[in-house]
Amino acid sequence: MPRDFSRTLRVAEQVQRELADLIRLEVKDPRVGMVTLTGVEVASDYGHAKVFFTLLGDASQVEAANEGLNHAAGFLRRELGRRIKLRTIPQLHFHYDESVERGMRLSKLIDSAVASGGGDQT
Repeated sequence: MPRDFSRTLRVAEQVQRELADLIRLEVKDPRVGMVTLTGVEVASDYGHAKVFFTLLGDASQVEAANEGLNHAAGFLRRELGRRIKLRTIPQLHFHYDESVERGMRLSKLIDSAVASGGGDQT
């Protein structure tokens, strides 16, 4: 069982590397602009993959990028099949990763609390 688990992680890392390269070089959709892939979770049967992405922009840009990525999912899956030698190439499901945005918001809150004197240590 642990061997299969580590193989799933290796496949997820390889899928993330190849997808990042494909999105950067091959996808011509203007909605997909400056997308950063933050992670990939591949199902144990390799049938599906959740691809997490982030970008700097407002909610409308995030929605447009999500639509663009889902529109390009078939093309990306076909190109993955050419680059990665797997029996089953996973279906790609794109999800916006809010953790980066949440982390920036928390960092700003901490900075403002420290600046207002809330972080005094005596």
